[in-house]
Amino acid sequence: MTTRLRVLDDGAWISVDDHREVRVSELWRLDAPGFCGCDLADLVVETFQAVGVDGSRVEVRVYGRCIECGETGITGWIPVGRVRAGEFVEFDRSHIRRERRE
Repeated sequence: MTTRLRVLDDGAWISVDDHREVRVSELWRLDAPGFCGCDLADLVVETFQAVGVDGSRVEVRVYGRCIECGETGITGWIPVGRVRAGEFVEFDRSHIRRERRE
């Protein structure tokens, strides 16, 4: 089964199978030593740069700002959900997200 992933509205939404599923303007707790020097970044997600899939896991790269240190930039790959039985299931937004660098 194929899952269609797209960035919509100039980076404001991630679409999964033509449904807007994940939006910007959220605060994510992020374990991302490659992004900034904070132990855990409190990242304000400003735009989605790319969306992809790793197995069944849906991942994004975002441009954002750490509200702790002020660092801005583009992250590595961050998981936002997974596809199960053809349906997108978003990960709990309160959990710490771990960045994957290539």
